[in-house]
Amino acid sequence: MSNATAVIVERPRDGAVFVALLRLYLAKAGVQIPLIVSVQVLLAVGMIVGFGFLIPDIATDEATFLTTGVPTTLLLMVGLVFVPQEIVKRRTDGTMTYLRSLPVPRWMLLMGDLLVWLVVALPGVAIAIAVGSLYFDLSLSISWGLLIGVSFVIALMATAVGYAMAVSLPASQVVLAAQVLVFVILLFSPIAFPADRLPGWFQSVHDWLPFRPAADLMRASLTEGSDFQVNQLLVLAVWAVVGLALSLAALARKK
Repeated sequence: MSNATAVIVERPRDGAVFVALLRLYLAKAGVQIPLIVSVQVLLAVGMIVGFGFLIPDIATDEATFLTTGVPTTLLLMVGLVFVPQEIVKRRTDGTMTYLRSLPVPRWMLLMGDLLVWLVVALPGVAIAIAVGSLYFDLSLSISWGLLIGVSFVIALMATAVGYAMAVSLPASQVVLAAQVLVFVILLFSPIAFPADRLPGWFQSVHDWLPFRPAADLMRASLTEGSDFQVNQLLVLAVWAVVGLALSLAALARKK
């Protein structure tokens, strides 16, 4: 009589799987992180010093408005420009196919990526505040709790939307959209300049786009004269939820 030996394979816990996935993402992003942080420094210096050249003898109020707008610009640039380009690179070199072939939940693939990009994006806030404060000799009134919360929400929204764009559109369209967004964020969004300098209809459009609400919320965390508005937070939340939903739907597709 033969004895049958039952072999039980224990399924790895979700926590261990998620940690392993994070290590994989961090290993791939390791080379990119110093480069992206360097770009954030250059962009912050370029915006603050460059706009200072465009506006001779810039007043304190204008300097404060510019300085408090740059952190939002950096967060949006990472989420809406750098993230889509990196995801497209993964799609073309086969990395995305490999990741989707792993026996892990799709939400885990998305959350791991978002967490890494949040870590990459958030230092830009400190960089921008430091550069602007030093260059214009400003003393900002920072609400630290609000600043951390707002920075996280903006970074999450931008990264979720950028990721959704990257996994939902053809690669060529993603690259084009990312390049267009650079000009929209820098030149056509009331982030580093007041919204009343735009035409009335364009101001109304920006009430529903994430750029102006993000900038206003960031400014409310850095200055005493700006009020925190819940409706602006809701706009960012809606964009974040839509981005996450589209990303998960795209990852769930077989191809």
